[in-house]
Amino acid sequence: MDYETVKKFVEKEGGPYEFTVDSMPERFIEPMVMQGMKVDTIERGRIVCSFTVPPRLVNSGNTLHGGATAALVDIVGSAVIYTVGAQTTGVSVEINVSYLTGAAVGEEVEIESKALRVGKTMAVVSVDLKSKKTGKLIAQGRHTKYLVLPSKI
Repeated sequence: MDYETVKKFVEKEGGPYEFTVDSMPERFIEPMVMQGMKVDTIERGRIVCSFTVPPRLVNSGNTLHGGATAALVDIVGSAVIYTVGAQTTGVSVEINVSYLTGAAVGEEVEIESKALRVGKTMAVVSVDLKSKKTGKLIAQGRHTKYLVLPSKI
């Protein structure tokens, strides 16, 4: 592919979405990704949520976009840190996602987040996305976060 075509693919200037994107509010990512999410179980060190894959979160293959999956790992993974009594979810140090199969528009997905370790300054969580219908693992993520200590000033 020539460089100009690649440049147009990356820049996305003009086109049918320009007005929509420019008019979006600040910090729109979390509401856009999490809209429709339901918490099924919440307990110390574990959260189980479910949602139906909406058209707004799919890629060109009409399956859950990898970026949306990573955002779910980030957000639901961060939330589980609160369940063990942490006062903050901290800042990301590392996030890793293994994509194992697709989830089509309309498919029900279960997300299970577990706190593997939450210490004074670091937290590590795992997040599994599974098909509710088949039980098949869609993606598996691990998220490491630095828990910012409150200032003593």
